[in-house]
Amino acid sequence: MDNETLIRKAVEAKKSLLSVDDEKRNVILVDAADLLVASQDAVIEANKKDLAKMDIANPKYDRLRLTAERIRSMADDMKKVASLPSPLGITLSETVRPNGMKIRKTSAPFGVIGIVYEARPNVTFDVFSLCFKSGNVCLLKGGSDALESNLTLVSVIHEVLTKYSVNPDVCTLLPSGREATAALLNAVGEVDMVIPRGSAALIEYVRKNARVPVIETGAGICHTYFDKDGDMAKGSAIINNAKTRRVSVCNALDCLIIHRDRLTDLPELCSRLADSNVIIYADHPSFEALRGKYPENLLQPADEDSYGIEFLDYKMSIRTVNNIEEALCHIERYSSRHSECIVSESQDAINKFEREVDAACVYSNVSTAFTDGAQFGFGAEIGISTQKLHARGPMALPELTTYKYIIDGDGQIRNK
Repeated sequence: MDNETLIRKAVEAKKSLLSVDDEKRNVILVDAADLLVASQDAVIEANKKDLAKMDIANPKYDRLRLTAERIRSMADDMKKVASLPSPLGITLSETVRPNGMKIRKTSAPFGVIGIVYEARPNVTFDVFSLCFKSGNVCLLKGGSDALESNLTLVSVIHEVLTKYSVNPDVCTLLPSGREATAALLNAVGEVDMVIPRGSAALIEYVRKNARVPVIETGAGICHTYFDKDGDMAKGSAIINNAKTRRVSVCNALDCLIIHRDRLTDLPELCSRLADSNVIIYADHPSFEALRGKYPENLLQPADEDSYGIEFLDYKMSIRTVNNIEEALCHIERYSSRHSECIVSESQDAINKFEREVDAACVYSNVSTAFTDGAQFGFGAEIGISTQKLHARGPMALPELTTYKYIIDGDGQIRNK
């Protein structure tokens, strides 16, 4: 079936969602979660075929890999989405005009949402659960790296939808080639919104080539600033967690900014990173502070090209600053507006940082690893938006709705 036909059938399936109430949606999501766990052997086997085609040293390898634990987590997230209140039909505002006309602003689904993503098969289930719960059709355009995994995951979803007599085209997986991406990005009048989720190159491609509306989920170039009043124990734990928990995700730490007064503490702050073989690109002051106290083979001098990079790997840069103003200037220059953190015991410094940093998520004394829809209590996320129109930060159920006005009257007419 060609791409245009697949898209058209998905658009036509939108009507079938209008008759599915929230209770039935929840039952379907829970059933799909249970079937996913029951089908984990088949999912893992399919995933192994994808992994076999990728170099294990590729930073995307970890994002691609599915395990029994990760599959259970995907199922749990789907059940959490099912347990949340419906985002549909909510009265956002209500007024009565002098002529008695009643105007209600109510939440409504977008309709058809396209997702372009790379080697992250967990996104398949996250997107379906959020779109289905919010009354939207999802058009999935995964990468070729995860083709076998995505085909198996979508077959699980389709089995449950068919069981409950819901048109399975409400969750459509497009072919993995670029032709499908082009068809999706040019489906004007059929696709209401496209969300790219992946590398900076993917996002840039979608932004430049789309003729349909795009919500940008940006690359995560994340900083942590260790202030002159930072706590050592908190700082060491936060830096290690943000960098090494999962290096291939967008909320991973890319650059440590350290106040010059705390350079003597830098070896201790970075000591745990050596256990994970993290390569550090350090500016001159931090390089000298780490020389002889951090493994020589893991310590490299930084240049200007070491900053403003989303490493997605066991790599990190360090910048030394004289004060918080210099830290803020560095973040302003190199940040992708995703997640930024300050480690400090000074409430004045924290207040200044939180007020002046322009990012979707701004942390004080908390690892940036928490930028995640599930961690925010949203059940799951469809992406982390770094733009400012419509949605910002983890996008979940409310962000997958728009609104419409419902006007009720009793024969009123307009005379002028």
